[in-house]
Amino acid sequence: MSTAASPDRRGGPVREPRSRRGHVGEERALRWLARGEQDLPQGGDWLSERESEVCARMRFTKRRREFQTARWAAKQAMAALPGCALDPALLEVRHHPTGAPEAWADRRALPVGISLSDRAGWAVCLLGLEPGAVGCDLELVEPRSAAFVRDYFTAAERRFIRDDDLRANLLWSAKESALKVLRTGLRRDTRTVEVSVTMPATRFAEDSGWCPLTVRVDRARTFTGWWARYNDFLLTVATAAPTPPPVGIDAIAALTAATPVHSWLDAPVSAVRPHVPSLAPTRR
Repeated sequence: MSTAASPDRRGGPVREPRSRRGHVGEERALRWLARGEQDLPQGGDWLSERESEVCARMRFTKRRREFQTARWAAKQAMAALPGCALDPALLEVRHHPTGAPEAWADRRALPVGISLSDRAGWAVCLLGLEPGAVGCDLELVEPRSAAFVRDYFTAAERRFIRDDDLRANLLWSAKESALKVLRTGLRRDTRTVEVSVTMPATRFAEDSGWCPLTVRVDRARTFTGWWARYNDFLLTVATAAPTPPPVGIDAIAALTAATPVHSWLDAPVSAVRPHVPSLAPTRR
């Protein structure tokens, strides 16, 4: 692993990544967009019928807001695709049998990869390559216990992390991104993927603010990717094939000014659970 000295105790880059505008359809292009729960539209008519039904069954405020924020970020990102400037209710995230997200517009599957991640009131949508070939993850730089590091990381990763919370969260985030590319999520042993990252003080990929990472899978395959830090947030990307650094759909990335939000703590459970008709047959 490349372990160039970090500039401060928090570690990693201190300069905010720059967004680079570009056409979503460019070859091998990765495009991403972030939205916070404060950006959610009033009402629910922007959700598809299927999404509305799923959301209505969510009793816990945290899960419902995460679902809504991730869907809003996805719809805003998908609207930037050619021919997708549609009513948000016609843009939808469905799921592959593995649980991996798939992009749909007006009841047709789109030939793009999509990945979603949410954390602390914010969500990120990543688009690019062919379906199933991208993964992203959003994490906070927060304390991780020695037991967590021991249980979920390889020996080489543990030596790299030492007691540095930034490194622990960065490697964890990169693992989650890679497991999304594999379409297994955390059903797979996290120690079967091993992450190597660059931790530069001043070196950035093409002056974009993104730093490279690699993920070795079962010693047989290698995924490439990128990572960036936005204040308290870490964003990682993994892909099945090498790509240039991701490009922000927004001119200025919303994460640049993002702060963690935990508004669900004010009301963890819905006061009134919405009624959803049962699909089970009625007994007679």
